[in-house]
Amino acid sequence: MGLFSSHEVESAEIREKYGHALIAGEEVLAAFRSIRDTAFLTNFRFVLVDVQGITGSKVSFQSVPYRSITRFAVESAGTFDLDSDLTLWVTGAATPITLKVSRKADPAAIQRLLAELVLGKR
Repeated sequence: MGLFSSHEVESAEIREKYGHALIAGEEVLAAFRSIRDTAFLTNFRFVLVDVQGITGSKVSFQSVPYRSITRFAVESAGTFDLDSDLTLWVTGAATPITLKVSRKADPAAIQRLLAELVLGKR
């Protein structure tokens, strides 16, 4: 999701900006935003919003249902690391989705949430 780390944002902010992409009963559980791009986890899927072009008028929504995630990793920031990494391996994708998350985010909470969503849906 770009070179810059993402910081956590409030669910209400995501609902306000991207509510048109949510379906009935879908709740935003966690969300992260970098300078231009946004990623969020709902009770149904992982969504990556990629703002493209100089003007940012082109926007790509990548939606991944949890049943398509075959593996995931959450790596905490170390002494010299500026951020944590969240990596998702998706069925049929050649490369994993990697998201840089601010070191202020709680990697254990992200790991637990992903475990509940990915493993609980099986």
